[in-house]
This record gives sequence, C-alpha cells and structure tokens, in this order.
Amino acid sequence: MLESQIAIRTQALTSATTIIVKIGSAVLTDAQGLKRAHMQHLADQIQIVAKQRKNRRIILVTSAAVAAGRTILAKYSEKAGEQTLSAKQAIAAIGQCQLMQAWDQAFQKHKKPTAQVLLTRDDLKDRQRYLNIRNTFSELLSWQVLPIVNENDTVSVHELKFGDNDNLASLLVNVVNADLVVNLTSAEGVRAEDPAKNPEADVVSFIDDIFSLDIKKICGSKTLVGSGGMYSKLKAAQRTAQLGVPTIILPGNQANILETTFCTNTFCGTFIQSVYKPVSRRKYWLAYQTQPAGTVFVDQGAANALLKDGHSLLPGGIYNVQGIFPKGALVRIVHGEEEVGVGLSNYSAQEIRKIMGLKRLEVAACLGNAHYPCVVHRDNLLLHAVL
Repeated sequence: MLESQIAIRTQALTSATTIIVKIGSAVLTDAQGLKRAHMQHLADQIQIVAKQRKNRRIILVTSAAVAAGRTILAKYSEKAGEQTLSAKQAIAAIGQCQLMQAWDQAFQKHKKPTAQVLLTRDDLKDRQRYLNIRNTFSELLSWQVLPIVNENDTVSVHELKFGDNDNLASLLVNVVNADLVVNLTSAEGVRAEDPAKNPEADVVSFIDDIFSLDIKKICGSKTLVGSGGMYSKLKAAQRTAQLGVPTIILPGNQANILETTFCTNTFCGTFIQSVYKPVSRRKYWLAYQTQPAGTVFVDQGAANALLKDGHSLLPGGIYNVQGIFPKGALVRIVHGEEEVGVGLSNYSAQEIRKIMGLKRLEVAACLGNAHYPCVVHRDNLLLHAVL
C-alpha cells in the first residue's frame, strides 16, 4: 500500500467520531446458533474502539435474527425449514429475542446500556418519522447508550424491506451523520477477482474509486446464512461514498480484528475511500428512502443535459415510460444501458406519456398553462444513484 493511501486510511480511522459497525450473520452464527463467546469478544473490541477517542459514538447494525431463530426452532419443531414470508417473519421474531439478549449480556460486562431499534424502509420514507428516528438516535447516543439496529423482519414485506443489513447500514449513515462504516464479514476482504473462480485471488487493501469497479464481475456467491454477500457490501459502500463516508470491510471472525485495525499500524481487509465531492444529505435521502416506482427513458441529448450540463429533465428528451406512478413519485432515469439517476417526478406516468417528446409550447397546449416546465427538477435529482 502506498504511503498516501496509508495516510488516508489512518486519518479516517483516528478522526472518526460516529461509527456504524455492521456485523453479518456468518460472523455471528454457526450450525449451533449464535456464537455467544465470539459476540462477547466483538463487544469487547467495540468498547476498545469506542474508548480510543473521546466522545466517539458507535451504532451497531446486527444481522442473524433469522439464522438464530431457525436454530432455536429446530430444537422444538420441524418448521425451521419453512421458506414462506410469514414463516420467515415468525422465525425472525424468535431469533430477535435471542440476538438482543446475547448482545445485551455481552455489553453488561462493560456496564454499557443497549437499546434495540427495529426499522423498515417505510420508517425512513416518511419525512416526519425519519426526523423522529434521527432524534431518537441523537438522544440515545447523548446518553452513552449503544443503539443495536436490525431490520424489522417480523413486519417487513418486499416493498418495505431494505433488502439486507448492508443497505440498512448505508441508509443509517445519513440518519446519524456517521463518518465511517465498518463492515465485519466472513470474507477476508474484497478480492481482486471472483473467489468462486479464483480462490487464490489477492485481497485488495485499498480502493480509491469504487465506482470504477465492475463489482458484478469481482464478487462471488452469497454466504449460506446471510442475505447479502460481497456484492451488497460494495453497493452499500458506493452509497456511503457518495456522502463522503469511507467504508472498511474486515474479516469479522479474526481475533482482535477491531483493536488491530484501529489501535495498531497493522491492517487487513479492504479500505474504500469516499468520493471527493459528496452529494447533499437531502438528495441522498430523496434517492434511497424508497424503491423507484417507475422508469423514464431519455435520449442522448437529455442524458448529456443532465450529466454534463447540470440541467433538469424536460419532456422533450423522454421517449418512453415504464410503470404506473403518481405525481411526486421517485423514478429511475435511463439512457440505453446507463443508469443516469433517480428523481422526483412532477408528473404522473399517464401525464408523461401524453407530453414526452413535446416542446414547452406543445406541453402547454396539451396540459394547459398550469404545468411544470420540467419532468424532474435538478434539485430533486441524484445522478449516478446506486440501485
């Protein structure tokens, strides 16, 4: 690793005041269920990191509720293998109790109070609820309480799910104003090649431009007990990089991994640098608080106007619309195979179909004078959104 890269990494580690630590299922469980001794070790490590810097705050995002629930249920029932949505939600409810009990006991050793925070995507979509969540985290952290966060699997449906806890952690960065994400996984770090094809591929210690990576090509298969795999971790790192926040991917099963990383000059795993010019937090919330409801397809001129000139999306540059959505919905903007971005639409899908390809005077003739000049205003648009 170059000296300049070491300096960047060291600065990020030592200066971070609010850190999100995300721990995957493959780190926390085995065939017998929760690895309570390892969870205690991780709690000890988290406390070392927290005390390294005055007023440092930690938010723990934990997976393993479903994996823990299946293990418990298997002792009493043949239903542990059920794959229906209701079964998975019930299994998560069983495992969530075990998971929180284990974490709470682990931090009792350090007299560190913990708080359970269960979230769905809908909680962050609603602006008022989003602000209430921000205030709750702020209060907990000011009391020196450790928030332990997980997706509320017992009530989540497809439309409300974050997809995995890597995604949840990336969205929490905006909620708590985090300045570093630490992702503990079963892998040693990001490999230079797909490990399924080349098990001997080297671990990449420093990634300075995550958007230049072909992450589909270099990522291997998912772990058996998790839901994300390295692909979701790198997608999450792309999102946090857009906020100017770096990510570290570390081997969570390695002894003393957090202490070694934060308190010595020894480093393993992968450090992912943030982008030079971060996006606004409002645009970040706007782009990722919900799934896009539809897609508008634009021509080359419109794509250039958005990407190169910083303009808004006008009706004349649109040639197709996919989906049914109301005015104000979040939509994808696509040119050919390129994801241009996402933004809030001033028009419904039905209205866009009437005015796409039209010039401003023609739009007025179609809809009347009380119309918006653009379909998506640049203030409500995030270019290169990570979907």
